[in-house]
Amino acid sequence: MKCIFCGNMDSKVIDSRLSEDGSSIRRRRECISCGKRFTTYEKVECTPIMVIKNNGNRQVFDSAKIKAGIMKACEKRPVPMAKIDKLVTSIERQIHNSLAQEITSKNIGNMVMEGLKELDDVAYVRFASVHREFKDINILLNEIENLVKDKKKNDSENN
Repeated sequence: MKCIFCGNMDSKVIDSRLSEDGSSIRRRRECISCGKRFTTYEKVECTPIMVIKNNGNRQVFDSAKIKAGIMKACEKRPVPMAKIDKLVTSIERQIHNSLAQEITSKNIGNMVMEGLKELDDVAYVRFASVHREFKDINILLNEIENLVKDKKKNDSENN
């Protein structure tokens, strides 16, 4: 690290500490050449992920929107907040691990639906009806029938 006093490129770390919020590391350094001390901060650089909406607009990814959608689908359902948080974290991790700089809102919605399918059937159907924009009751009934088939198949495989 370049010394701010003399410009020398060699310095040694004397002390390292996490910042109060844990988002960066504070390092106390000493210049090898002039002996003066200075502080540097190290933090993770995050490239923002852009969400491509259905109308083609782009906006910065915000996990709070995912959480709000899941909470709305789980409203008045016996789903613990800890499970909702775990699902949001899982989806966020999938998105960041993909290393893509852009993702469609449709892909995010599909991730949410897969998670809700495991969490709560009613919440899944609620979310799916909005995400897939069901046009009539027959499409909704079809989705419920598929969900029931999947549940029966999973139950028979687990037994």
